[in-house]
Amino acid sequence: MACQGLQKGEILSSLKKESENLKKKLEEERGKLNDVELHQVAEKVEAVAALSLKTRRVLKGHGNKVLCVDWCKDKRRLVSSSQDGKVIVWDAFTLNKEHGITLPCTWVMACAYAPSGCAVACGGLDNKCSVVPLSLDRNENLAAKKKSVAMHTNYVSGCSFTNSDMQLLTSSGDGTCALWDVESGQLLQSFHGHTADVLSLDLAPSETGNTFVSGGCDMKANVWDMRSGQNIQSFESHESDINCVKYYPSGDAFATASDDATCRFYDLRADREVAVYQKDSIIFGASSVDFSLSGRLLFSGYNDYTINIWDVLKGTRVSILFGHENRISRVRVSPDGTALCSASWDNSLRVSRSFPTNFNYF
Repeated sequence: MACQGLQKGEILSSLKKESENLKKKLEEERGKLNDVELHQVAEKVEAVAALSLKTRRVLKGHGNKVLCVDWCKDKRRLVSSSQDGKVIVWDAFTLNKEHGITLPCTWVMACAYAPSGCAVACGGLDNKCSVVPLSLDRNENLAAKKKSVAMHTNYVSGCSFTNSDMQLLTSSGDGTCALWDVESGQLLQSFHGHTADVLSLDLAPSETGNTFVSGGCDMKANVWDMRSGQNIQSFESHESDINCVKYYPSGDAFATASDDATCRFYDLRADREVAVYQKDSIIFGASSVDFSLSGRLLFSGYNDYTINIWDVLKGTRVSILFGHENRISRVRVSPDGTALCSASWDNSLRVSRSFPTNFNYF
């Protein structure tokens, strides 16, 4: 045996050196395949036409920073969570608040609509993720019907239902992600691999969605198999925390937003980063990303109060959306691709649409 006779410390040192050499060889082999960048392939593709987004609705009702927002599949309703300890269900057309749910803790950092539209999930600094069934009776005390489903050992940073109301996926500051059974509250699968807080997750957009991606303070984006709990792909090219991850509509790629002031695009089939969205004039961190329905546009919220819109293929910025008075915490495109909702630390949400109404690229 090669390590026979070596002291324990020498064995560890030898193994560490061997693993570093193997990692270096892997990177070299991957590098040989990096023959072309996405913007080079897209040179002959027609550029995106001038895009003008206008704010159509401003939703006010939270008493503190709005930290998260999610659309219902009916394309009309929204759920938002805030540092004021409240979760609000909105009608984005009429601006009506359909439900207001007060939670026992402030900093409700995550919220999600169930696929059926009949429930919402929310979680935050209480280390729990709860599911609240919605009722047609607007006067009913929904907080009393709240059911705790997930329990982490640190704050809950993100949550998402799978393709049914029966399972819930969560990410946490304890460095893990977890899959839960909503009915029983049983832990179905846990995902270990991050070495710091996990800040975001996103489920693969397919009916059989068996994979999801997560990003966090260890500057890694990890792709997971929900059935086995295994980390099947990992990407490390950011230089600071990854605040948000979002799958491309086809499910073959995903984008990230980071405190290093860049957004990046990773192709899962090529197993590498294929585009970086950045400008020298952008010096503030990116907090959130989402794709247009076609996948041609990438919407990114920044800490300088703006939303930048990028041409995914060409890597160029096509527009900037102003209006918020504090950092953007979340951007979400509606299920039909016709509207963009942004949540901000200015205590408000804004729903924007293109004008004239031309959704060729949405």
